[in-house]
Amino acid sequence: MVADTLLGPIIRVLMFIAGILGNNWLAITSLPKRKSEIRTNEILFINLAVSNLITNYLVDIPDTMTGFAGRWFLGATFCAIIRFCTDLSETSSLFTTLFICAFWHQKLVGSLKRGGAPVQLDNLRLVGCLLAGTWTLSIVFSMPQFFLISLERMNESHEDCIDVFPDEIFRQTFEVFFLTLANALPVAGIMVASVQIVVTLLQNQKRIQSHSSDPAKGKVKEDNPERSTICVSAEDPCKDLKDLSSLTHSGTTKHVSSSLNGGLLVKTPQSSPLANKTDSRAEARPNLSRPSQIPSKQSTNTSSQVRAAKSVVAVATVVLICWVTHLLLRIINSIHTSSLMMELASYIGASYTCIIPYIFLHGVKKLSCSCQI
Repeated sequence: MVADTLLGPIIRVLMFIAGILGNNWLAITSLPKRKSEIRTNEILFINLAVSNLITNYLVDIPDTMTGFAGRWFLGATFCAIIRFCTDLSETSSLFTTLFICAFWHQKLVGSLKRGGAPVQLDNLRLVGCLLAGTWTLSIVFSMPQFFLISLERMNESHEDCIDVFPDEIFRQTFEVFFLTLANALPVAGIMVASVQIVVTLLQNQKRIQSHSSDPAKGKVKEDNPERSTICVSAEDPCKDLKDLSSLTHSGTTKHVSSSLNGGLLVKTPQSSPLANKTDSRAEARPNLSRPSQIPSKQSTNTSSQVRAAKSVVAVATVVLICWVTHLLLRIINSIHTSSLMMELASYIGASYTCIIPYIFLHGVKKLSCSCQI
């Protein structure tokens, strides 16, 4: 009996510790070092961490204290504050997760359809307006909790914090309205965005495998790499070499506008055309080798984006599992009221706040600590 009584508080303690560490870590590592480095992804991560920390500090701690005490001893005011903070944190966290999924949906799916056009959510003003609207909406949805709570005396020394509605019709109407706008809509948006991201990732992986399995591609460059390197210029390189040789016969210094080196200043004494051709090829080789470095940077950037997108899909999966279960329990509770259902829904709804920070940290390669002794 004592073990059953302490099971809930122990679970809350574990959720509190994991949530505090993960969300603070996510917020601190997402802070930009300079003002010019502020990006949409970091702003959304910080907002998500703040939303989750409201649950960790203002909900998990009081629930843990009252769980170990076996009764509610914090009064009616703090009861209302906890219920308000619970709905505020859950609503803001869900909408922020939706914006993160929408951002990476635009990064992958939208940019492919628009041919690499800029992402709309990269506009910091737009993101700021969306987050301000999210907090406003969350506050509006959470305000009724100040008027719908009461302390019910179970016995002479035991009080419990419960919801009190004027009648059953009002309770069902409020539950349907709140669950639809604050929970069901963002969860549906997260599901749609994550499914399209998964489809895009699978198509990209299939395309990469098809290219790697075709050995016929790339043989032309391997057979004669020097010829392919020289033919990079849009103009005729032989023409540039003729211009250089004609300049050396006159013994003067001129600016040569070459397509290979772009504004090369040539100052040479009188010499043979063969020597000038050799020198011009030797000077052109370092500049011609630079384009080969660009694909490696692009592939690194693409792989990091794919890794981050996979973490978004993993977070969306966790959110969907937790919140679909949470919604089902809330719907069942609206039909048949049960304190056990509400308690279970509360635990499941809050469990994702201590899981998703670590998934995001792994996705952006910040789940590591380099300590030097």
